[in-house]
Amino acid sequence: MPKKIRLGILGGGGDSLIGVLHRVAAHMYDSYEITGAVFSPDLQESLDFAKEIDIPLDRIYPDFDTLIAEEMKLPESERIQVCSVQTPNFLHFPMAKKLLENGFHVICEKPMTTTYEEAKILRDTHKKAGSVFAVTHTYTGYPMVRQMRELIKSGALGKIHKVDARYYQGWINPIIHDAEKRASVWRLDPAKAGISSCMGDIGVHAFNMIEYTTGLQIKSLLCDFNYLYTDNLMDVDGTVLIRMDEHVKGVIRASQVATGEENGLAIRIYGEKGGLVWEQERPNFLYKLSDAEPLQVYKPGHAYNSDLSLDGTKLPAGHPEGIFDAMGNIYRGVARAIRGEAFDAGEFPTMTDGVRGLNFIEATVASHKSGNTWVTLD
Repeated sequence: MPKKIRLGILGGGGDSLIGVLHRVAAHMYDSYEITGAVFSPDLQESLDFAKEIDIPLDRIYPDFDTLIAEEMKLPESERIQVCSVQTPNFLHFPMAKKLLENGFHVICEKPMTTTYEEAKILRDTHKKAGSVFAVTHTYTGYPMVRQMRELIKSGALGKIHKVDARYYQGWINPIIHDAEKRASVWRLDPAKAGISSCMGDIGVHAFNMIEYTTGLQIKSLLCDFNYLYTDNLMDVDGTVLIRMDEHVKGVIRASQVATGEENGLAIRIYGEKGGLVWEQERPNFLYKLSDAEPLQVYKPGHAYNSDLSLDGTKLPAGHPEGIFDAMGNIYRGVARAIRGEAFDAGEFPTMTDGVRGLNFIEATVASHKSGNTWVTLD
């Protein structure tokens, strides 16, 4: 068994959902051990949290710069190898950039940065560093999403005609309808969240899912946002028309104010031979549609699935796998890359996906602000 990879964590303390998700994922395949961290801007809070989850306190640092400085004093055989960035959006870029410049591998929450320009700078920094860089578009880790990708790659749908991805949530309703709350939450503050809330937080997942599963790139888009209130500076709902080729078009629908919705990410891909449908809230079912055959249902763990899908399946058929397993698959792929082992390109989203995501987010904002016009992606 290879020695565990030394993992540093930035953010993700307390009751953070993202923090729990990353920690469980890191432990899932016994590939990582948490070696150091800055869980909170408050040192005592970080120390208290480290005690709570029972990790050593000697490398819990007061801030990010101290973590870098102290870790770099250690022999390479002892220092943190990879850092997981789980902080609010505005900290992703400066942290990831400094980590790369100091030779660390990086696992970064999305959006990778708050601007497309920052994303391109980070891409250049990454090229010079030669480190492993992963963006946690978690849903790419689901076995049936990977099966969807492999089926499309094999030609099961023929030429793609139409794509339809949606991501509906209702969680921000209590905040957006309260003037005091919507003025104070960081996700609706452009200085901390970036230029987009809805598209930057969840719409970009739908965008990533389309490009991940189809292997095609979105070339241009037209976007219409809804801010709901004139004093709200961030989009909380949006619809995006997309063009992937002259005869390959589709739509991305995203909302944080879809009342009653929970985590409604879903994707539908239609081609000349059939269609594929997957929904995040029912992740173990991939539906294949056809005019000529009965509905087919793919499920994880069966031998008929692709190697990529089966590699991401931990349990025998019939045992549900969920979001923790999906994130665990991403961490597993990153571990393989760090160790120099062979891995499939579909095992984790990379710097390229992060840059594409920021290009998408800024294009949606530009399209809306220009009066809902078509904008070309790089």
